[in-house]
Amino acid sequence: MADIRKPLPQPTPETKDFWDGAKAGNLRLQKCTECSNVYFPPRPFCPECASRSVESFNATGKGTLHSYVINHRAAPGFEADAPYAIAVVMLDEGVKMMTSMVNVEQTPEALKLDMPVEVAFDAVSDTISLPKFQPVSGGAK
Repeated sequence: MADIRKPLPQPTPETKDFWDGAKAGNLRLQKCTECSNVYFPPRPFCPECASRSVESFNATGKGTLHSYVINHRAAPGFEADAPYAIAVVMLDEGVKMMTSMVNVEQTPEALKLDMPVEVAFDAVSDTISLPKFQPVSGGAK
């Protein structure tokens, strides 16, 4: 791994399962066993009913591009990436996730709202892999 200038996530007890899953190539979400609510980001209780009876599961890693903004003024550590899209993906499981788009031009012509996307993990350190999203090859989910 190269010298990392970008800020990296710091796993907590509540997010450890998510980051362990990402390192293993799995997008992990949580679901309430009381009301069946699926949610993100991870937390030890259901944001819908406040139950602490929650479980993690592997998500499909598929969804659609819900929204984005193309950032041309990079934050420190991101200069080499500019311009880059900061995106919101609507996962097939019904939750939204803020992310980055990869393997696609960072232009409005290439980033079409509602286009099918899939997760692509970026191993940025020995312990952290970031879930980013790319267009589904062939254009179908």
